[in-house]
Amino acid sequence: MPYTLNDLAGDIKEIIANNKISDGSDKICYFVSKALMDQNFVVQNLPDRLEGEPPRQILYEDKDTGFCICGHVYANEAIGFPHDHGPSWAIYGQASGETEMTDWDIIQEKSSDDVIYVKPSKTYLMTTGDVHFYNIGD
Repeated sequence: MPYTLNDLAGDIKEIIANNKISDGSDKICYFVSKALMDQNFVVQNLPDRLEGEPPRQILYEDKDTGFCICGHVYANEAIGFPHDHGPSWAIYGQASGETEMTDWDIIQEKSSDDVIYVKPSKTYLMTTGDVHFYNIGD
């Protein structure tokens, strides 16, 4: 039986309602991976973007808890940059292909030029079905 966006949203919502994120993150990651391994889910929710369309699409936004499920689909290689997720947590998942990810450590909060300096702390490859949890502040 295919795993749907509504199934994923419901599973995540139940976990969030009954757990602290630190206790429920592994469970959420399991369901995100399950969705990404389901080809019907990928075809239904992560279609190729038309030229000029933004790569990011909000697939689901929960009115009660505020969590979102977003899909990012890139036609070509995308190069990210160091960033955090503010006062939120995030889970990144890979539906197809591969993505080289880099985690960063702050080496200087803010300097006289108002820049935060970072250095890479860990680089890893994400392939189909892989997920990674980023806690608040990661």
